[in-house]
Amino acid sequence: MDYLKNPPTVKLLKKLSHLMDLSPKDFIRKKEAVFKELNLAHHLEDNDYLFERMHENPKLIERPIAYNDEKAVLGRPPEKVMTII
Repeated sequence: MDYLKNPPTVKLLKKLSHLMDLSPKDFIRKKEAVFKELNLAHHLEDNDYLFERMHENPKLIERPIAYNDEKAVLGRPPEKVMTII
């Protein structure tokens, strides 16, 4: 999926968050320019707000994320992807 042309929905981001057992602050790219532009450091405890911003600005999403219906992993290091195959 080309996440820039077709950003994941808020619903999918919430599902991935649940499957990875991570809050959005754990897989948002804090060094991305738009993170600073949107002043997101002050919203790290507001999950719904972060999910909306990640949907609107998909560059904020840490990647790659590999997932199936039952599991999702952040692919860093790449070997983690093997845990869901």
